[in-house]
Amino acid sequence: MNKPISTSGESLEHGRSIVFRNGIVLTMDDARRVIKNCDVLVVGGEIKEIGPNIQAPADALSIDASGGIIMPGMIDTHRHMWQTAMRAYGADWTLSQYFVWYYLEHGKNFRPQDVYAGNLLSAIEAVDAGVTTSVDWSHGLQTIDHADAAVDALEEIDGRFVLAYGNIQRAPWEWTADKGFQDFFARRFDGKDRLGFQIAFDVVAGPEFPERAAFDVARDLGVSVNTHAGVLGANGDDSIRLMHENGYMTPNTILVHCATLSDDSYQRIAACGSYVSVSTESEQSAGQGYPSSWKLRQFGIPITLSHDTSVWWSADLFTAMRTTLGADRSRQHFEAHLKGETVTQLDLRSDDVIDWATRGGAKALGLDSKIGSIEVGKRADIVLVKNDESPVMFPIVNPYGHIAMQAQRADVHTVVIDGNIVKHEHRLINVDLAKARRVVEETVGFLETTLGEEAWEAGMHPDLPPKHEIDNPYHYNK
Repeated sequence: MNKPISTSGESLEHGRSIVFRNGIVLTMDDARRVIKNCDVLVVGGEIKEIGPNIQAPADALSIDASGGIIMPGMIDTHRHMWQTAMRAYGADWTLSQYFVWYYLEHGKNFRPQDVYAGNLLSAIEAVDAGVTTSVDWSHGLQTIDHADAAVDALEEIDGRFVLAYGNIQRAPWEWTADKGFQDFFARRFDGKDRLGFQIAFDVVAGPEFPERAAFDVARDLGVSVNTHAGVLGANGDDSIRLMHENGYMTPNTILVHCATLSDDSYQRIAACGSYVSVSTESEQSAGQGYPSSWKLRQFGIPITLSHDTSVWWSADLFTAMRTTLGADRSRQHFEAHLKGETVTQLDLRSDDVIDWATRGGAKALGLDSKIGSIEVGKRADIVLVKNDESPVMFPIVNPYGHIAMQAQRADVHTVVIDGNIVKHEHRLINVDLAKARRVVEETVGFLETTLGEEAWEAGMHPDLPPKHEIDNPYHYNK
């Protein structure tokens, strides 16, 4: 492969020192400092200095960040990456239709190469959008071959990833007990810096709590559990109670959605310090329940953001931040209006959702000492949001508001992960997009052929409910 170079002829090779010049820095540190006209120096993959007029090594790549915002890389704590080859196929689904299609009918048709294709495309689009760390909630791993294919794709892209291993075709207490599963963990995850591991399953089996065995496997392996919870019709307060009373909810546990729970359950989550991954686009469209950030904040529960799946929605955290702000504020207004009141001060602010999309994710994954903020000594996972060709990128009056309300994927100028440039001048570096297109097209063709034309079209266009028209007593007369 040819050595990547910038449009000005500068080498973009891995390992080169980098200095961002004259940008607005959102540190997302404890003080949430905003530093204008600021440089950021990266040496050996680490943030070495932050401030004006930094003296950089002579061979450092200098990136003009003027007119742009330098922020930490974003972190997605719940993304079903294997489903990305079916992008927008389920745009008109409810959650029930999703369950039927993937869990009961057609998910079993996905081959290892189809999991690879989805993961590869998802990993690429994550990095492209400035998402430097993604948790692959990979519940399509029917065999170890599927799991190997998932990891092969993740290792092909220069990002940070966490494989949250799952298998919706078998019970978690069964597949976690397989020797092949534990051998896979030892073989693929021993000592790897940018590839983490979790176990992904849901607590749905009832008061006997058979999922206990899967939690014990996670504990024995020293890994955390990532689990959907508070999903209307699937798992609710009993699931939370069982996890809590049996000691399986900890600060390392990530609970996804938590949209339909009682106050008692929220109190249990808060007491354990567990993190909740809010997928607002998913919750407000699929039907898990009203997006939960407004409720979680009442109990002081730490929040992260996630995308969920491209079979429905967009795969960038700019959208996740924006929709979360909208849903949370909408609920604040709604609750006030029910009491005949008007909101004059908003509870949720732009810097809050940016924190959830960056440092909140790092804390949830136990990586806060390493990534999630722009601080000296941390690894350099950095995103430059700058687009000189866009009328939306000026003026930058409120940097937090600009990121949360104005910026989008197309404005991601440069992405640095672990000190290495993976996107620059709006171009992905060392990414074979043509290969990703080929393998995804092969997967789509295989699935369409396997399902047959009628089932393929029916899955994409579910029946509409009957219309209930309201009789209007008023008639227009000229």
